[in-house]
Amino acid sequence: MYAADSSSSNAVTTATSISAGRIAALIAASSNDHAKPVAIEVVAQTGSTNADLLARIASLTTPTLLVAESQTAGRGRAGRAWHTTATSALTFSLAWKFRRPLHALIGLPLAIGVALAEALQVFGVKVELKWPNDVLRDGAKLAGILIETAQNKATDSKATASTWTVIGIGVNLAMPQDLQNRIGRAVADVSELLGHDRERLLALLLSALSDALAEFDAQGFSVFAARWNRLHAYAGRAVRILDNDRVVHEGTAVGVDDKGCFLMDTAGGRVAVVAGDVSLRLQE
Repeated sequence: MYAADSSSSNAVTTATSISAGRIAALIAASSNDHAKPVAIEVVAQTGSTNADLLARIASLTTPTLLVAESQTAGRGRAGRAWHTTATSALTFSLAWKFRRPLHALIGLPLAIGVALAEALQVFGVKVELKWPNDVLRDGAKLAGILIETAQNKATDSKATASTWTVIGIGVNLAMPQDLQNRIGRAVADVSELLGHDRERLLALLLSALSDALAEFDAQGFSVFAARWNRLHAYAGRAVRILDNDRVVHEGTAVGVDDKGCFLMDTAGGRVAVVAGDVSLRLQE
């Protein structure tokens, strides 16, 4: 894994202040063999890095990291807008090919959350995880994850189906007041990391993610479950599950199982909720 040091699909704009070559050099100098094959690209601005990589999936031959200094059409879950400016966040997408079929990727957003949390801990940043794909700091959203997939079907009896994923991530670095006003809810940032150059931050994140993705491909989510539960933001708290604003479950949050399902104790007993279009909320 790359270790941090203490030093500081729409129109695409290519002139950047982040160096793809420097990120690649940091990875090349590390001991992380999972990250070394990743192609690294940086653009100053684009609509959505996820959309850009999804449009290229059929032609990709290697894992690819696409970093944008700003996105004009960034998205979160359920099509929600992700608001950023050029200096307020790290926004990037990673295209990664899994040997696993699509149905075996349940729990992947949670594994990625663990990887992000553990990477941030290298810098002394303590965070928690909200099921299924949010990273929280002091109860407010610090980072979000959006995964989109494209399955390659086997073309003959000897071939094995595989799945390309595009993993979009946004991490708030600094939140100016006007941007917080646009978002309209409490958000967190890691402004103390502004003293580190963004190439080193991105190299660390890519290193942590590539290790986690390789581990997930080999073993599934079960090896991440205990790590996720140690970081669970809502453990023991009263929560509800909403489906299009309709309450479908209420009870006490427990954690996740080895498949990545959310466990909660309700009046009718323990239930396991599969991630989808449902939302998890604290009870008021």
